[in-house]
Amino acid sequence: MAATNKNVSPPKPVRCAIYTRKSTEEGLAQEFNSLDAQREASEAYILSQRHEGWVALPTQYSDGGYTGANIERPGVKQLLADIEAGKVDCVVVYKVDRLSRSLIDFGRMMELFEKHGVCFVSITQQFNTNSSLGRLTLNILLSFAQFEREIISERTRDKQVAARRKGKWTGGHILLGYDLDSRGGKLTVNPEEAERIREMFRLYLEGTPVLKIVQRFDTLGWRNKQWTTQEGKLYGGSPLRRCHIYKLLGNILYTGQVKVGDEIFPGEHEAIIDQPTFDLAQVRLKENAWTPGNPHRVKMDALLRGMIYCSCCGSGMYSTYSANKARRYRYYVCYRSQQKLEGYCTSRAVSAPSVEDAVVESIRRASASIRTC
Repeated sequence: MAATNKNVSPPKPVRCAIYTRKSTEEGLAQEFNSLDAQREASEAYILSQRHEGWVALPTQYSDGGYTGANIERPGVKQLLADIEAGKVDCVVVYKVDRLSRSLIDFGRMMELFEKHGVCFVSITQQFNTNSSLGRLTLNILLSFAQFEREIISERTRDKQVAARRKGKWTGGHILLGYDLDSRGGKLTVNPEEAERIREMFRLYLEGTPVLKIVQRFDTLGWRNKQWTTQEGKLYGGSPLRRCHIYKLLGNILYTGQVKVGDEIFPGEHEAIIDQPTFDLAQVRLKENAWTPGNPHRVKMDALLRGMIYCSCCGSGMYSTYSANKARRYRYYVCYRSQQKLEGYCTSRAVSAPSVEDAVVESIRRASASIRTC
């Protein structure tokens, strides 16, 4: 009868962290969902390895409704933090693409795993990173996972381009002047907002400065487009700024058309602005644009452009001027002081030559003091 070795020590415990992920939120409200199924299968695999000392950690490392294209996921962040804290010996997943679909991100995580002596196991693909063959298989599978993700992205983009060529609305922020028809996913004209858009084009073509348009709209209480998502979240509704006015004036959707790259196609939605009015506005926008060689804009040197900020509110200051027949007077003006909206800055313009001379003199004195040291 063979003697038994009573001195054999039990295997060292291997603390296994189970990570689960699902790309969409569909079905997560069910009593037993995909995340539960992944964890149950992983727990069963860990139980089969109990003779090796494997033990499942109770912590739930789970991400429901998160893409695998990046690591901006709470479950992954908690997992990586616990690995760095030395709380994990092995990471177990149902499939390799549950942890990541990005080769770069996965490579970085593998470096962290190796640094802390953590192995990685995919239970349905029968490999782990304790062996060289397992690491090779992992890289091959991950390459295909990333390829699949990129192919899906390309197909989605191609589908959207094809739909836009047919004039269809393909989603995004809803434009001021339109509403989304829930019956067919099309844009329908909002009569009240459409009148505001026509008023904006009329004022701009009459020569009203964009800043004056902003102030007028703010006085009337007109705001940017506001809408509620299917999840009940409220978006938009902010005060209209100059940047918003410029974007709205240049949006070809208002003519009932859509733009795909450099091509323009008839849209399914109704126009708010006629083509001649829109074209005139584009000419005016081009004339007023800050572009090199534009004869309609006066070039003005500003020594502190991009480097001077308002002492009252901290906003940047831009250079401007006023002129008469004899000379031109240059100033630096706070951006927020020109908005004339709620909470705007009350600081006044400062003389550009005065502040520039003061800065140059300060630099000259600092240089002189350095040379004398």
